[in-house]
Amino acid sequence: MPCRLRFQSQKALVAFILATMLIRVVLGAILIGVVPGAIMVHVISGCNFDSAIGRVDQQFADRTIGQSEFNFIPAGIGAIGFTGSDDATEISAEGMSLVTFYARNLAVPARRDVDTPEVLRGKDIFYTTGCTACHTPKFVTDRLVDQPEQSFQLIWPYTDMLLHDMGAGLADNRPEARATGREWRTPPLWGIGLTQTVSGHSYFLHDGRARSLLEAVLWHGGEAAPHRDRVIDLPTEERDALIAYLESL
Repeated sequence: MPCRLRFQSQKALVAFILATMLIRVVLGAILIGVVPGAIMVHVISGCNFDSAIGRVDQQFADRTIGQSEFNFIPAGIGAIGFTGSDDATEISAEGMSLVTFYARNLAVPARRDVDTPEVLRGKDIFYTTGCTACHTPKFVTDRLVDQPEQSFQLIWPYTDMLLHDMGAGLADNRPEARATGREWRTPPLWGIGLTQTVSGHSYFLHDGRARSLLEAVLWHGGEAAPHRDRVIDLPTEERDALIAYLESL
């Protein structure tokens, strides 16, 4: 299911991106040996305080950072140690604090092949075709007194963290909060070149319809259509260089 979030400022939410990167891998590593089960909780929305009984993974687009980070913790009926009490289905406050701290301080993957001629050519194409209009390369984080590790850091997420109309081809016609069924948040691109290594597949976009990075570019419509068309018009070797650049991120 897609995630649509509206943010009041880019700067204040850089920490959100840092805290949620690679969280599935983190939680999987911490909880090795625990049998997955359905998390049955009373979900309190972080945006409008709606509540519902159900699986956490069904309450996706409108929830707090903590709910997002702990969506994939195995628990519930069928989990090891399940007794029927709340203690068996809810992570403790201390556990939540520890996992949040660990996830927040994980570094993003280092780039590869950054100085090769093809990657450098691809970088130039990434900028000149206008990809940076939405995939903003870098930010400096806010000065965070309670999070010195993330305070005043230069980061390269390649996202503006904003919603954009991506056209009818990608629309699911399902409004969420104030986002229309045609709007999607610009996904970060850092680490995208390691998708196959980390996830074991090379499918992209919100529903995995794109089987490669080039297919993902070709699905761009709406506000991104002019930039997509520039990529289409590129000679083959220049498109290959653009993809090489993306794979280096």
